[in-house]
Amino acid sequence: MKKKIAILGSTGSIGKSTIEILKKDKKNFEVVLLTSHKNIKELDKQRKFFNVKNLIITDDKSFIFFKKKYKNKKIKIFNNYKNLDNILKKKIDYTMCSISGLTGLEPTLKIIKKTKIIAIANKESIICGWNIINKELKRYKTNFIPIDSEHFSIWSLIRNTNYNLIDKIYITASGGPFLNWPLKKIMKATPTKALNHPNWSMGKKISIDSATMMNKVFEIIEAKNIFNLDYKQLSILIQPDSYIHAIIKFNNGLIKLIAHNTDMRIPIMNTLYNKNDFINSPKSNLNISKLNNLKLNRVNIKKFPLVGLINKLPKKNSLFETIIVSANDEFVSQFLSKQIKFTDINNKMKKILKMKEFTKYKNIFAKKTDDILKLSNYVRFKIISKSI
Repeated sequence: MKKKIAILGSTGSIGKSTIEILKKDKKNFEVVLLTSHKNIKELDKQRKFFNVKNLIITDDKSFIFFKKKYKNKKIKIFNNYKNLDNILKKKIDYTMCSISGLTGLEPTLKIIKKTKIIAIANKESIICGWNIINKELKRYKTNFIPIDSEHFSIWSLIRNTNYNLIDKIYITASGGPFLNWPLKKIMKATPTKALNHPNWSMGKKISIDSATMMNKVFEIIEAKNIFNLDYKQLSILIQPDSYIHAIIKFNNGLIKLIAHNTDMRIPIMNTLYNKNDFINSPKSNLNISKLNNLKLNRVNIKKFPLVGLINKLPKKNSLFETIIVSANDEFVSQFLSKQIKFTDINNKMKKILKMKEFTKYKNIFAKKTDDILKLSNYVRFKIISKSI
């Protein structure tokens, strides 16, 4: 029997990688739902290949155009996620949630009850809304798998393991494009240089987060939330080749790690298949040269000061993380549009996170998605209106 699959954000990077895997094994998968914001050209290609009957297009203009184009076809096209109960009558086998930003939180929550397995590639949802997500996962007995290469590696290494045996988890970082740049040169970094990641091909936002290493702050928060750990159990190590994705040190003297090429299809593929299933995997030859030269190092805080934010995070998941995510998003956007300098991202982040009206949120917790979204919008408004 074919596995029934839904892909939220199918036209983005993770979505397209998922589609690429499914195309090679069409006989074993049935895609029942695809969603996109406004990349309807790519969405239409995907729909035709898999003969998908249900689509969600959230951009109004794109939705109206697509709806008119296929008004006489047997395709159900919706403009939002309120219709999931009508689209999915029974629990499907697998859902990939790869909508970027906090806009992905509500769709993620809505589809949890409709799927047996949910793979989440959305950092912001896990960082800001994990308490709400986890509650829904338990309520509907839905299995969760993280997609980020680091968290997928951790999940793979410690599932069916007693968490009390974990001494330390190391999340690795390439160091981005500025790893070997002197500090004076980094201060003059342009968006073009910051976007030039040495190992990964990524979107603009995540590329800048990699250059500042803010992405690793986010990944530490994610790991803490997903695996219910203390921050003192988590650390970052520089591994320039991005070949090692996670290292775990156990109390029994063992150290485990996972290595694989810089190809997101690898973690995605391993969430789609059971371990005994045939997998038409991307070629992943053992790279001895990289294993012989791991070059593991601590993070240089002077070069990457945003990593220091880890020491200021509250012990429990709170609305303060929403402030961090939203402020960083806005400052990255300003840097990409050349409104501020690269080093201003750090300076402005530190400034806003010291403001009393925001520090109080370390002790305030989200009860519903509106709490998160309203605060996020307010943070952005505050930054723009006050020119922080």
